Amino acid sequence: MRVQTVAKSMRIVLLAGVATLALSACASNRASMTDPIATGSITGDAGSVAQLAERYKAHPRDKVTVIYYAAALRAAGQPEQAVSVLEAGVSVFRNDIDIKIAYAKALTAAGRFDQALNVADSAIDPTLPDWNALLVKGAIYDQSGKNAAARAIYTQALLLAPNEASLEANMGLSFAMTNELEKAEQHLRRAVGMRGATSQIRQNLALVIGLQGRFEDSRALFARELPPEQVEANMSYIRALLTQQSRWDLIKGSE
Repeated sequence: MRVQTVAKSMRIVLLAGVATLALSACASNRASMTDPIATGSITGDAGSVAQLAERYKAHPRDKVTVIYYAAALRAAGQPEQAVSVLEAGVSVFRNDIDIKIAYAKALTAAGRFDQALNVADSAIDPTLPDWNALLVKGAIYDQSGKNAAARAIYTQALLLAPNEASLEANMGLSFAMTNELEKAEQHLRRAVGMRGATSQIRQNLALVIGLQGRFEDSRALFARELPPEQVEANMSYIRALLTQQSRWDLIKGSE
């Protein structure tokens, strides 16, 4: 029940957050650079994109500018342009893990999953894998419907970074994508209790709870993060998803 609609919904949510980062002090600076969307330091508004475009034009070989400009393009719904920016970045910073991770995210946003997976793999040292690169690889698997493979990657990453909220969050979203909503809630609740949990993670928990039909609990969680009009818009969205899926179930039952 609700599998197709919920899976599509969670795939969109997960893609928007590929991948939520930041935890320890030593990781947080790098996290904000490799995923400025997830940490809230970059948005897709026209002002942000325009300002970063000017910075990029002036400093096309500056690593931070490349990553931030590509992230802004991705947030603005221009993943192919983000890919182009990062392709140029890769040609300058050939072995840089941060650039490779950002490139893999842009490719994923563009739906180029096989290429994204190759790039993510190139950022992973099998003897000492980077948990952030593993997180991206897991998200790519989730985006391409290989949820069991994604969870195996998240499990590996959690051995390296057991207190990383983003890993628990993506594990939860992975279960949500296969309609295992109780397991999804367990992991997301674990994630929101960790240092470094973001508003996006808390909103994902609210979404998963709402998809289980616990609307008041969901509304209360959203209300802690969003203004009233956005809360009600989210609740309407959740109800619409469930209504849509009920109709789909009726169609299936009549076949």
